[in-house]
Formats: sequence, C-alpha cells, structure tokens
Amino acid sequence: KLRWPVKVWLLGILALVSIVPLASAAEPAKAEDPVLVPYRLTDTKHVLVRAKLNGQGPFNFILDTGAPAVFIPKKVAKKIGLKLDDKGWGHFDSFELEGGLKVAKASTRVEDLFQLEGMNGMGLAGVELHGVIGYNLLSRFRITYDFTQDKLTWVPLDFQPPAIKGIGKGGEGQGSLDMMGTVAKMLAGFMGIKPNFELHAAGFLGVEFEEKKSGLFIAAVFKDSPAEKAGFKPGDRLESFRGTSIDDMGDFRRAMVKTRPGDAVKATLLRGDAKTDVSITMGTGF
Repeated sequence: KLRWPVKVWLLGILALVSIVPLASAAEPAKAEDPVLVPYRLTDTKHVLVRAKLNGQGPFNFILDTGAPAVFIPKKVAKKIGLKLDDKGWGHFDSFELEGGLKVAKASTRVEDLFQLEGMNGMGLAGVELHGVIGYNLLSRFRITYDFTQDKLTWVPLDFQPPAIKGIGKGGEGQGSLDMMGTVAKMLAGFMGIKPNFELHAAGFLGVEFEEKKSGLFIAAVFKDSPAEKAGFKPGDRLESFRGTSIDDMGDFRRAMVKTRPGDAVKATLLRGDAKTDVSITMGTGF
C-alpha cells in the first residue's frame, strides 16, 4: 500500500508524461521570406534604421530590444497627423522600413523620451533621432545582425506579441526623469553645442555589390537605374567614388552618406585591365 507522498509523486510523473507529447508536437512559428534592411551605426554605436510613417519621412529610429514598444515624440506624431486612442496609443496606417519591409498593424507610444531628448540636445548620435523601435514590433521578426554587412536580415514570424501593460497614458512612470532631457539641452546651449540635423532623402545608385579581398565589385545593376545609365556593368570593380578610394563597403558607405538626389558624382571603374571614369546623376532613394 503506497503512502500519500508517494502517490502524489507518481501522479505528478504521470501528469508530466501526458503533457510532454503535446508540447513536443507543437509546430514552430512559420517564417516568411527575409527582407534586407539597410542600417548604420550612430556615433554612440546604436543601430539606426530609417522608416516612413503614414507615407511621410524618412525618420531615424534606433533598435532597442529593452524598450517595450515603438516610441515617437509628440512633434513627429503631430507632423504625420497621428491620432491617439483612449489609452494613449497611436496606430499607423503604414509603417515601412527602408529596404521595403512593411509592418502591418504597427502601434506606437507618443512620448518625449528623456533619452532621445538628451542625445538630440547634445548632438551625441551625430544624427537626429526620431524614435525607438522596441519589443512590440521587434518580436514579430527574427533579425540577423552581421556588422560586416550593410544590411540587417529581417524574417517575418507568425507571432503576435501580447498587449503591453504598465505603460499609462501621458507617460506615467517616467516622472522626473523627463527633466533630464531638458537639462541636457540647457547644458548644450551653455557649451555652445548647436546640433544641425538635416532630414533628407538618400541618393540612389542602383547596384548590388560583392565584397572580395581584392576590392568592391559590382554584382548586379538595376534596370533604368542611375548606375545603368552611367555605364556600370556587373563584374566592374569600383575604384573610387566622389573622389574617395574604395576598397570595401565601409569606404563606399562613408562616400555615400552625404550624397543627395540629383548630385553629379564621379566614379572610376576597373573593367578588366582598363580604368573607366563615369559620371552619375544620383537618383532618389528612401
């Protein structure tokens, strides 16, 4: 005759055995085709991507896996005409990341985060930051970070995160921390720091690159792109761009960063053993 504690232990084992097959039979979340999203590192080494909100922008966002949600400041919400529900959330008609990734049913908190206020006030990031992308959006993707490449790989998942709780209307929870952003901006004024952020569309070239030990090569040229019109061909090695010698993608990104749509740019291509100088009129990117 089994004593009571032994009976309880055996019942627990039987219950566990009956549950395991159900758990192991669960199907993994389905994933869709990956999307390559361009990114850059700010001066503070945050990962920055660009997004259009309700068709307007682009706006600069940093990726923050520790943030519970997407956050944008009040001035951005006003600019795009975003309306808030009775719980203080805004819901985008469209949210598109550079690279063509469109996020359905994206929601945001509208808060003047002291972290962004301070960084923008001091000009620490080297670019104006317009918001943060956090858990309620990031958790819907499997993101591959490879800092030797110029794009992040985003794979959409068949997953909808639970509703975020604990974020009250009107920024409850930040309290006096909001003052830190104001203080940082005041200090910037005393120190003579005047950030000069300019929001603009990127110049568009229209090529895909392949980076090799011997240099940066043209892997593909987009049809009707500025590169095709200028005479770029697959297999060409990019020797220089805008007067900068090009050895790798890092050199090219640094040369491209201040390029605007409509700019006339000079480049040198190595085709076989012959060098060719070409002129490009940059198109309009994201």
